[in-house]
Amino acid sequence: MHTNIWQAGRFRLTLNRPHIMGIVNLTPDSFSDGGTYSRNVSAALAHAEQLLKDGADILDIGGESTRPGADYVSPEEEWQRLRPILEEVARWNVPISIDTRRTAVMKQVLQTGGADIINDVAALTDEGAVELLAAQADTGICLMHMQGLPENMQHNPQYGDVVGEVARYLNDRAAVCTATGIAPERLTLDPGFGFGKTLQHNILLMQHLPELMAQTRLPLLIGVSRKRMIGELTGENEAAKRQSGSVAAALAAVARGAQIIRVHDVKATADAVKVWQALGVSAV
Repeated sequence: MHTNIWQAGRFRLTLNRPHIMGIVNLTPDSFSDGGTYSRNVSAALAHAEQLLKDGADILDIGGESTRPGADYVSPEEEWQRLRPILEEVARWNVPISIDTRRTAVMKQVLQTGGADIINDVAALTDEGAVELLAAQADTGICLMHMQGLPENMQHNPQYGDVVGEVARYLNDRAAVCTATGIAPERLTLDPGFGFGKTLQHNILLMQHLPELMAQTRLPLLIGVSRKRMIGELTGENEAAKRQSGSVAAALAAVARGAQIIRVHDVKATADAVKVWQALGVSAV
């Protein structure tokens, strides 16, 4: 399988350096910046433009919060949040990722022609999702591991071997995709930090990213930005104040081979990666 190319819609990304995916939340109840951009299209677009100026290589736009215990949002409402933003950014010369787990929303997104990537926390397990993406020629896909569902995933998650189990699940989902004709170079994998994992599970996954990469043989997308694990490690309860810890975690992921890092604080992360690369810091 390809390990350094990601076919992402209009773009063929060569992953010979860390790529930064900037987060644009259009949800009123996101754990980190809920409500900041959900009701104001111009504010959301200005935020997206700033992320690009700060060094984002990809924009990841989401209309449903998947934080632990998140409220249910209908596919119709999710699409109404996404539509006005997507109609504008579709004209931008930058890879656009849509963070959704609903086939109905994916269909609407793809019909607009504005999405280069579908980033799915449910790994295309919604009915019809794999078939829908298989019918697309080149849309990029990110498959994520999650134990349970957002409403219950943090209710006592348990594993015998978290690294092995996450790797097997992701390999299984990738195999389902390729069996329907989806090219391996369209796929990236996300171990799902914080999605049905305790702090210790998250630490083990981060420590063993090279093993996870060796077992899956596909590019890894890592999202740890401002998550509860950062708060647990630093003692910072307010998500928006977890920038320093998030940057450290992003560098730890890059040092262990992650090709894409999904972050809120793009400039701080981009600057840290530049310095890390310039100094020739060896992998952990």
